[in-house]
Amino acid sequence: MPRDIPVGNGSLLVTFDESYRIRDIYFPYVGKENHSEGHPFRFGVWIEGEFSWISDEGWRRELRYLPETLVTDVRLTHEGLGLEITCNDAVDVDSNVFLRRLNVRNLADVSREVRLFFHQDFYISESKVGDTAYYDPETFALIHYKGARYFLINTDIEIETFATGRKDFQGAEGTWRDAEDGRLAEHAITEGSVDSTIGRSLRIEPGAAAEMFYWIAAGKSYGEVAALDAMVRRTHPGELLRRTGDYWRAWVNKNELDFGNLGSDVIALFKRSLLIVRTQIDEGGAIIAANDSDVTLRASDHYSYLWPRDGALVAYGLDLAGYSNITRSFFDLCGRIVTDEGYFLQKYNPDGTLASGWHAWWDVATKQRLMPIQEDETALVVWALWNHYDEFRDIEFARELYHSLVRRAADFMARFRDPRTGLPQPSWNLWEDRRGIHTFTCAAVFGGLQAAGKFARLFGDTEQAAVYEAAAAEVREAMRRLLYREELGRFARSISPRADGKFEVDATVDASLFGLFYFKAFAPDDLMVRGTMRAVEERLWAQTEIGGLARYEGDGYMRVTNDESKAVGNPWFICTLWLAEYRIASAQTLEELERSVELLEWTVSHALPSGVLAEQVDPLTGRPLSVSPLTWSHATVVSTIIAYLRKLEALLACASCHRPLFRYDRRARRVYK
Repeated sequence: MPRDIPVGNGSLLVTFDESYRIRDIYFPYVGKENHSEGHPFRFGVWIEGEFSWISDEGWRRELRYLPETLVTDVRLTHEGLGLEITCNDAVDVDSNVFLRRLNVRNLADVSREVRLFFHQDFYISESKVGDTAYYDPETFALIHYKGARYFLINTDIEIETFATGRKDFQGAEGTWRDAEDGRLAEHAITEGSVDSTIGRSLRIEPGAAAEMFYWIAAGKSYGEVAALDAMVRRTHPGELLRRTGDYWRAWVNKNELDFGNLGSDVIALFKRSLLIVRTQIDEGGAIIAANDSDVTLRASDHYSYLWPRDGALVAYGLDLAGYSNITRSFFDLCGRIVTDEGYFLQKYNPDGTLASGWHAWWDVATKQRLMPIQEDETALVVWALWNHYDEFRDIEFARELYHSLVRRAADFMARFRDPRTGLPQPSWNLWEDRRGIHTFTCAAVFGGLQAAGKFARLFGDTEQAAVYEAAAAEVREAMRRLLYREELGRFARSISPRADGKFEVDATVDASLFGLFYFKAFAPDDLMVRGTMRAVEERLWAQTEIGGLARYEGDGYMRVTNDESKAVGNPWFICTLWLAEYRIASAQTLEELERSVELLEWTVSHALPSGVLAEQVDPLTGRPLSVSPLTWSHATVVSTIIAYLRKLEALLACASCHRPLFRYDRRARRVYK
């Protein structure tokens, strides 16, 4: 199930599935230690002898956010039960407390008792072994704990009924089954593989509504969660929800952007994307690719890692939008995890330790060492760091990272090249599914070396600046000579060295070829780039009602249809937005720029109702595929819209005085003074 309406504060992250069940609880790192392991926390209702979980048939569920906040706006309606429930969820902006407000409306014409049941299915520290759940008479709350991880569950009025019990052991399903008769056994403590359920009853008059609050406090000790519980009661959970909503409204609007002629739907997705991206970033600086544990069911691993590539491109978008404090933490972390040799490995855990990987260190055929890297990851961090400096001119911060990160990485990039060709040595591509000398990687290395040269000149290191600039020029010239194919009229995806000294050419059309102009290796109006991007659009666009751009020809990852007359692969949000970036970069008129907006609107139309974007969409149905939200998808929305606004301003400006003299009405397609 796609993850929808995530809420978090950089230390505690809570995600929901499309049935409004809590599915992931990450603490104390965003993306590390999922204390539910994807198992659902159920929420159910008993009324007049009938019980229903919110995930059951019969419920109409609308999962959204309150505008411009990280506070949810969930509406649950069951005509058969005559109930309407409105819920607001958030993680408090200043403390590790998940909060929920429930407003339950009785749609019947008689007074009724409504019993609400909240089920908790913790796998503390990602294991069901050794947990304890008990009722605590000091806080009048239910507590789950193991080691230095505590979770306290409470409501605004003393918990009326509860149960702790065994789950996933010798046939025991859990205490949620106990709730289905409207009563709980009230067993006060259970250890081992345990879950719990609490209950509250509301008496509601006909047509009226009643309100209650529920919360989970997360901490590293009993004293910490008890203090958080006392704070919630003292401040009132409604007040915590209010201040959290107010903070996020201020946060997402802090830069007061002029959105020009963009429609309200695109503007809303821009702001939602910023907020979603923020939920996926740990306060220590790790930018996590996605936090959706369902992927483990098909891959035995997940996306809750820092890929330096994703992180750099996300940081780039955040910097363009003006969120420098977040990206400083990311770059600082990169400066601490880069290897002594100057490269990044495939991916890292949220705490900066090395994560799982599948890039081999040893070639069993040649008995030679392999570099287990995607070199674009190293290059993109340096490239993004220069943009950070260029946007904010934080010279002291840049100076701190110049020797520890920039010099080290740039020396590696300049050195890790084939002396015969000047191109980078083979490494893994950005999709992580093949080794070779990739056009995207070469373009990223060009951008990274150019950025390093600018840093070197900034800090008076002229000798190194010349080295990096020369290496960048050699990479670009070699790309022109070896990766551009006259017989195709475009760039190849990659080349691979053969034993005879020649190269095997991979002519596959790949959306990542957009890197040619994006990292400024070649101009967007260069005939070589034009031919390449023409092929990208013509060959990768889905020929269905859904549309959208695939990653590359023959992409088999989670493929929905083998009918290539319809789609050569599933459409990806990032790839579709890369096409928008090309239309923006190459636009010479307002009418040409307008063609990029239709791709932004395509993105809006394929988001979940909450605004959440997955990794891919089904080319036949438009449903989200793979993980959601994908941080990279949302960051690309941000960077693409900023690129559009800057190009719009440039096209509207007077060439001599650089002052906007006209405004373009996109709907009317007219220019006004």
